[in-house]
Amino acid sequence: MADTTLNPGAELERLVDIMRKLRADGGCPWDREQDLRSLRPYLLEEAFEVLEEMDRVAYGGSWRTFCEELGDLLFQIVFHAQLATEMGEFTLADVAKAISDKLVSRHPHVFGGGQPMNGAEQVLDNWAKLKAAEKKRKTGREGSVLDGVPVAAPALMRAERLTEKASRIGFDWPDVASVRAKLEEELGELDEAIAANDRDAIEHELGDVLFSLANLARFVGAPAEDALRMAIRRFTARFQHIESALRAEGVALGDATLEHMERHWQDAKAREKALPAPSWVPRSPVTTLRLGVADLPAQRAFWDALAPRLGWSTPRAQAPDQASYEDGGLRLVFHAAQAPAAGMTFSLTAPSPAAVDRLQSVLGEIPGGRLIQHGEGRLAFQDPSGLVWEYAPSVE
Repeated sequence: MADTTLNPGAELERLVDIMRKLRADGGCPWDREQDLRSLRPYLLEEAFEVLEEMDRVAYGGSWRTFCEELGDLLFQIVFHAQLATEMGEFTLADVAKAISDKLVSRHPHVFGGGQPMNGAEQVLDNWAKLKAAEKKRKTGREGSVLDGVPVAAPALMRAERLTEKASRIGFDWPDVASVRAKLEEELGELDEAIAANDRDAIEHELGDVLFSLANLARFVGAPAEDALRMAIRRFTARFQHIESALRAEGVALGDATLEHMERHWQDAKAREKALPAPSWVPRSPVTTLRLGVADLPAQRAFWDALAPRLGWSTPRAQAPDQASYEDGGLRLVFHAAQAPAAGMTFSLTAPSPAAVDRLQSVLGEIPGGRLIQHGEGRLAFQDPSGLVWEYAPSVE
């Protein structure tokens, strides 16, 4: 449940201050080494992780995890703004002011006393005109209607955004039937290229088919990039069902016939249809995990040293008969018990294989724990209470 008592401005100021300290003398060596070039892959990674959590929420997943990933993405923005601040270029306040000014100027019907808009289409048309006027003021020319779509964006997404921008000045099909007919025409031309076995023509016509599909996706309100990503998700789940079913039958992967695998594929599809549709029922997330241990001081000493290496924090106020650690969503509490927890294994998500290797080297410096397994980007260790913890990047 959202904590409505938090002040967004105060929390953002706290984040900016944390970032400033990480980059300052005596701060974190890793953070101090970063620059715009080194941060690029992390920005992309965090953006894609946000997208993954959006997809999971759509299937009934946790909003809390989505919140955490949005925080990771926000941290990247704060990090870049701190670098710019150090160079004397701009601050995070400038970033916030720039987008606020832009939103106000492009919504005169809301903030400027302009005429009310008759629907979303008129808003988009007006947005395009205002954007062109802004560019002309800044550069002396209006530029292209198609400006603003990143060249590095996924091709399906870029195709859809380009056709959307072109449509704002009337360059568009009149209805979905016309778009569908165009797709049929392009498929016919692709068939001809395939029949001719012309490699260049096949690539050309296949590109036209994909572009037409992206345009159709825009017309029916189902973004092509999202639709394809969900199709990949379904394919992965169904294929992994085939693998599990074959293993259960004792059939080696690669030995099954196509008909045999198709039966399991259809079974996976039937199971999907039998599942209830995702609902927005309020969730009761797990917030605290309490585990009894025989030797609380030894457990506390071990986890006090390990928790910061996992990015966990220790609450300031703790009862003397327990040891608590938090990861932002879950609180782990150890307490003394005559019948301690035993034979249990827990999984922790590592941010990367490199983080697994770093933790492996750290474990050797912390007394009380025991490394059980390490290799292939994952490890397992046992803490002083005998609990086993696996540490590896999450895998879809």
